Amino acid sequence: MAPRKNFRNQAKKEVKPAAVVNKNGVKVEASVAASGGGFSGTKIFTWFMVLALLGVWSSVAVVWFDLVDYDNVIERAKEFRFNFSEVLQGKLSAYDADGDGDFDVEDAKVLLGLKERPVSVLLREAKEEYAVKEPDAAPTPDDDVDGSQNTDVESEIQAAVPLPPISDDFIPDDSRDEATHPYGDENNAIDTKGELVEKAQPQQTVEESKQYNNQPGSYNNQPGSPETKETEAESVPEPEADVEPEVESVPEPEADVEPEVESVPELEAEFVPELKENAEDQPKDKLKEKAKKKKPKLLNKFEKTIKTEIDAAEKLRKKGKVEEAVRAFETLVLQYPQSPRCRYGKALAEDGLAEKMLSNDMLQKAIGTYKEASELPNATPDLIKATLKKRAERQQFLGRMRGALATLEKLVQIFPEDMALKNDLGVAHLLIGDNNSAKRVYEEVLATAPSDGFAKVHYGFILKSENKIAESIPFLRDGLESGDPGTDDGRFYFHLGDALQRMGDDSAYKWYERGHQRGHFASVWQRSLYNVDGLKAQPWWTPKDTGYMDLVKTLERNWRIIRDEAQSVMDRTTGLFVPEEENLREKGEWGQFTLWQQGKKAGESCRSVPKTCGLLERYPEATGCKRGQIKFSVMQPGTHVWPHTGPTNCRLRMHLGLVIPKTGCKIRCTNDTRAWEEGKVLIFDDSFEHEVWQDADSYRLIFIVDVWHPELTQYQRQTLSPI
Repeated sequence: MAPRKNFRNQAKKEVKPAAVVNKNGVKVEASVAASGGGFSGTKIFTWFMVLALLGVWSSVAVVWFDLVDYDNVIERAKEFRFNFSEVLQGKLSAYDADGDGDFDVEDAKVLLGLKERPVSVLLREAKEEYAVKEPDAAPTPDDDVDGSQNTDVESEIQAAVPLPPISDDFIPDDSRDEATHPYGDENNAIDTKGELVEKAQPQQTVEESKQYNNQPGSYNNQPGSPETKETEAESVPEPEADVEPEVESVPEPEADVEPEVESVPELEAEFVPELKENAEDQPKDKLKEKAKKKKPKLLNKFEKTIKTEIDAAEKLRKKGKVEEAVRAFETLVLQYPQSPRCRYGKALAEDGLAEKMLSNDMLQKAIGTYKEASELPNATPDLIKATLKKRAERQQFLGRMRGALATLEKLVQIFPEDMALKNDLGVAHLLIGDNNSAKRVYEEVLATAPSDGFAKVHYGFILKSENKIAESIPFLRDGLESGDPGTDDGRFYFHLGDALQRMGDDSAYKWYERGHQRGHFASVWQRSLYNVDGLKAQPWWTPKDTGYMDLVKTLERNWRIIRDEAQSVMDRTTGLFVPEEENLREKGEWGQFTLWQQGKKAGESCRSVPKTCGLLERYPEATGCKRGQIKFSVMQPGTHVWPHTGPTNCRLRMHLGLVIPKTGCKIRCTNDTRAWEEGKVLIFDDSFEHEVWQDADSYRLIFIVDVWHPELTQYQRQTLSPI
């Protein structure tokens, strides 16, 4: 690169008598000498041109205190394609970058990349670009309601998308909602999603956590919850698509890695489902026709007169220029404060900026702007609906479940005939653990729309959570067979299959196979839904396989100490601990005494069995397993535990035999049945189907220790959400 020069040094060189060839190959002084120093026409033209250029760039040079490279100026002039005849005539308005009608130092700063272009200029250029697109045909009745033909400004509003993943530093704000609602002053129950990078929600109370996440039949933490698939913790969150999400939009999970488990020939022959026509069996054109919806009318009469300005700002947002889009819509809101569409555009732009910045404050601002847009006079019904739906979805994203519930209740009041909104309201009730209110909502929907598949699967889910097994089956089955949006979810395949198994119906495995084919289950046997892809999958493990040999040896060497402490806290009368509450027993008595849960120590319990807890303190693979438990388990004679699967593939389960009757106690995992031994550890992956029988004459007592799957990285162990 040539050394920096200033204009003074350049002028000195130009009056030297010797001919000098500059970098552009022009012999400036030689031509002067050849003319004899006179003022020929050529010389006058040359000097006039040089002086004009110097005048243009002198103001730029001042900015750097004479640190401008003359050759660089010429090259930049070429880069910006200056018309030199315009330079000579002083007509540089064509290069007016700040829109003030002339060419000055501010324009030079913009052209040299030292300053951002004003919003007014961006809007002007966007409108000009928008105006010179290829002309469309004359509007038809099928065109956009505002007169354009598929301008795509609002075309994505109708589609439903999953909630975007939350990054490490994207922590939900305080859950208080400004909406006047009976629950407005209470803490909201938080959606524990199974996201890899999810952090603990500060506003979640212990009571709500138990009610919401751990109860049998709770919607969000049941196997098959909408957020049922996990990716590697190091993955980067996908930017949210600019489409209008449904409140209960269920992500389509990616197919898991097929587990390394032996095939089961006797079942495989029966696995070809013979079901009614499902979504995957329908022709694509039929599905398209089914999915086609009427384009929403978002512009009122006045807004159609400023459509070009709105479209120009919207184009910035759709191109991902969210900062510029926010400024553009803010300008429009100042110009047209009563325009609902301008304010809605501002909210969408703020929403996009919040996603880009990972900012809760900005997202909260967008939530407020959505509300403002919905409350402005002359807002079209479609805009009110789209705005409030978006607001409810973003409130749920922040974990503000009761605020979202209030928003959806308002929507249902405004649009009582819209069954989709009632379905969303039912989901909102489920997300705070209010199954009874959700049940009433779905009963209303089915009374009006008896074939609504979304309402059917959710109603069937609620019935099964109430242990009404037989009643739940037709609703779950019919809902899945409908192929309606929101029904193709692992949760519903899981519960339908489980209900059929409990009724002794072997067609359960057809539904498990269908769930596997749809990507919800790793295999027919391995049906966990909070998974990390790529982990080694096998039903039974040896201590050497796990790499946790030291822990296994400690447990087996000290099994009598562990047994004695366990017996000391058993109820002398009943021989039980706290009864099992997961609704997994067909019959019998089964109790548990928990020492660690979700990586947290139960202090009171550990004080009762100090030696056992002391032995485990130095094994973080167990005590730090946020997706597992450490507990005693006692099972009385005559107990049978239904076939079931654990919620995640991220853990392995160790069973240490403490008191084992000689016969009658056994456990099956997939198609392999084994028995416990006193003082010995059995290890299996409880994400595979397993079943337990206790047909002995006395109780069976074991010590259960869950450990992280050995292939999980340290980062994953730290960032995986608790289960």
